Amino acid sequence: MSAQDSPAQPPAASPSTGTGTGSGTGTGTEYADVPSWQWPESVWRGHVEAVRAGRTLLPPRWPQGARAAVALSFDSDHETIPLRDGETSPGLLAQGEYGARKGAGRVLELLERHGAPATFFMPAVSALLHPDEARRYVGEGHEIAVHGWIHERNTLLGADDEKALIRRARETLSDVTGREATGIRTPSWDFSDSTLETILELGFRYDSSLMADDEPYEVLANGRATGLVEIPVDWIRDDAPYFTMDRFGALRPYTRPRDVLEIWKDEFDAAYREGGVFQLTLHPHVIGHRSRLVVLRELLDHIGGHRDVWFATHDQLAAAVREQLDSPEPGRSSGPENSGSALHGPDGTGAGTVGSASASTENRPRPATHAPTEQPR
Repeated sequence: MSAQDSPAQPPAASPSTGTGTGSGTGTGTEYADVPSWQWPESVWRGHVEAVRAGRTLLPPRWPQGARAAVALSFDSDHETIPLRDGETSPGLLAQGEYGARKGAGRVLELLERHGAPATFFMPAVSALLHPDEARRYVGEGHEIAVHGWIHERNTLLGADDEKALIRRARETLSDVTGREATGIRTPSWDFSDSTLETILELGFRYDSSLMADDEPYEVLANGRATGLVEIPVDWIRDDAPYFTMDRFGALRPYTRPRDVLEIWKDEFDAAYREGGVFQLTLHPHVIGHRSRLVVLRELLDHIGGHRDVWFATHDQLAAAVREQLDSPEPGRSSGPENSGSALHGPDGTGAGTVGSASASTENRPRPATHAPTEQPR
C-alpha cells in the first residue's frame, strides 16, 4: 500500500477490457452503464463469486510447535507513489526518498535485533532506483516479493498491460537480487478482473492483497479451487491510513502513534489466543520516522514477551499452510500440542532458537521462533 492510497481516496472505476478470471457468469459489458440496482441476479452474483475465499488454511500445528505465527511485511514504495501519477515534484519525491535513505535501514536494524524475518514487497522501479537496498533485504535473510512495476493501479490497466508489467516486475527483481519472487502484493491492493488469472498463469505461490479473512485461505475463481494461497491484509494492520499526510488533500495523520500501537497489540493478542496469524503491512517511508519506529519496537517487544511465536516470511507462511490444500478435512486440533511449549533447537536448548519452516528450501530465509521465560498471556 502507500501513504496516498488510503480508503479516503479509492481508485477510479475500472476500464479494464480483459475478461479475466473475475469476469464471472453473466457479468458482460452490456451492463457497464446500467445502475447496479437494475442488475439481474446473474450479474451481481457473478461479480461477487468471481474471486472468493475458499477453505481456511491453518495447519494442525505451526512449525516447531509454535502457538501463533507473525508475518511482518514492508512495502518499499519510496518514490514510485508520485511517479505512478506522473508527479515529479522534488518535494513529493523526497518524501519517498526518506524511506530508502533512513526508514529501510532503521527497519532492518530493528528486525535484526529481534531475529525477525520479514517480507519486502518492492515495486520494480524502486528496486532499480535502490538496488543495494533490494540486495540487502535478501542478503540479511528476508524475502523480496512483487509489488508492481511503478506502483500502478491495476484496475486502470487492460489485462495485457497488467500481465506485462507484473511479469516485467518479477524479472527485474530477479535480475537485481538474484532471487525469484514467489509472492505478489498488488500495488494499492488494487485487484482487477484479470489479476487472479495473471497471478495463476505466472505461477506465483501466494498473493497478499485481499481481505476476506484473518487467516490464510485458498482463493476460489468462480467457485473453483485455484490452489493459490492468500495471506490476507487489512487497513487496520497498515500504517498508511493512520499516518498519511497530503498537503493539498484531506489526508492528515489524525491518530497518535501509541493509539495505533494499542490497536496492533490487540490484533496480535487475539491471533495468539486463537492460534492464528498476525499479519502486518508497513512502509519504510511511513513507519521509519523516529516517533513511529518506537511503536514498531514496542510492538515487537510485546510480541517477544509471549511464548512460542513463529516469525516467518510470507513465503514461509504460505509453505506452512499449503499442506492443508491436500487435506480432505481441514481443521485444527485443540489438544495440548497447540497450547505452546518451550521450543528446542539442534543443540537441545530452548528460548530464542531459530529454525526453518517444515517445507523450506535451502534459499529461503530462516523463520525465528521465540520462547521467553515469562508465562503465556
